[in-house]
Amino acid sequence: MDGNFTKAQTTLLKIITNLTFWVFIAITAGIWLGHYHPQQALMMEKVGKYFIELIKLFIGPIIFITIVLGISGMGDLRKVGRIGIKSLLYFEVVTTFALAIGVAVAYILKPGNIDRAGLSMGNTDTFTQKASEFSWLKFFLDNFTLQVLVAAIITGIALNFYSKREVVTGYLYKASSFVFKVLKWVMYLAPVGAFGAMAFTIGKFGLHTLVPLGKLMLSVYVTMAIFIFGILGSILRYYKMSIFRFLSFIKEELIIILGTSSSETALPNLMEKLQKAGCSKEVVGLVVPTGYSFNLDGTSIYLSMSVIFLAQLYDVHLTFTEVLSIIGLLMVTSKGAAGVTGSGFVVLASTLTAIHKIPVEGLAFLLGVDKFMSEARAITNFIGNGIATLIISRSEGESADISNV
Repeated sequence: MDGNFTKAQTTLLKIITNLTFWVFIAITAGIWLGHYHPQQALMMEKVGKYFIELIKLFIGPIIFITIVLGISGMGDLRKVGRIGIKSLLYFEVVTTFALAIGVAVAYILKPGNIDRAGLSMGNTDTFTQKASEFSWLKFFLDNFTLQVLVAAIITGIALNFYSKREVVTGYLYKASSFVFKVLKWVMYLAPVGAFGAMAFTIGKFGLHTLVPLGKLMLSVYVTMAIFIFGILGSILRYYKMSIFRFLSFIKEELIIILGTSSSETALPNLMEKLQKAGCSKEVVGLVVPTGYSFNLDGTSIYLSMSVIFLAQLYDVHLTFTEVLSIIGLLMVTSKGAAGVTGSGFVVLASTLTAIHKIPVEGLAFLLGVDKFMSEARAITNFIGNGIATLIISRSEGESADISNV
């Protein structure tokens, strides 16, 4: 009897000391506050934003240190180029699948076949203006992660030619240990950040906004699931790994993303976990940060489905050639949907402008539910980048495996 009681106590202790448990509680509390006390919930906006901004402070140093140590310790610069080319090729193939699946499911489920008269509209002037001003230079200047990635690659390559690189890398290893240790303590604030973000979202937009566009939301979530378990699951299966084991491997990070709607909050943890799974520092350092700019599977699905949704909403017939043009256009413009707030709408606005058939003002119908679909995008992007790193690592002959982690 005492043994059973002790076992029950141990299980309960594990639950209440698990960060994921408290994040889930915080999400539930945020939904409750946002629904029943929206005015108070709106005041929680800064709580969620401050936590995300705090985590972002660690992203730059972690990416920089990881990449520099990886490249400088590699010795073979040809390997750096090989990993980079492999990564970009993998990203392009997989995101093309994501775009195509988004279009296909949108045509099958037809989420846009609804009466738009009862839908609420938001103001899209800001996004349409930014779309007309979009440039790749501006994208680079606004994308902090990409800037750090380029600076780290240059620094890592330069260190390969520096006679005292061991001294520099010694300091960097100490800095890396310190940064991850501090980050571990900061992550204990994750429930607070999740509570603030969820409370504000529900308080501002309200659960009632989900009803008119519920079919679109359901279609997006179903498509994300098909992509994760169908495409990404098949890729992992080819390398003798399980998608379910991988999801269990990153379950804590997925809950945090669910609460904050930002995959950046879990990026440092992902990089650390992948190294523990057997991925080398250089592969993790190159693939994960690059993926956050160029491997946005969830965002690609959302963008392609949104275009078809709006075409259906306005009863615009698109020819097969036009659909292929949309996929081709999004293959390029979707790469600009990272690192900038509201960039997804900017990409949509620029895509619709280029098509000349679907009214750009249709974006106003999406504003109310966009926030509720951001979790699906962020989670799918996160899963996609984790799997990409494992695959590139395996292609390099490394023994990366999640089975025994």
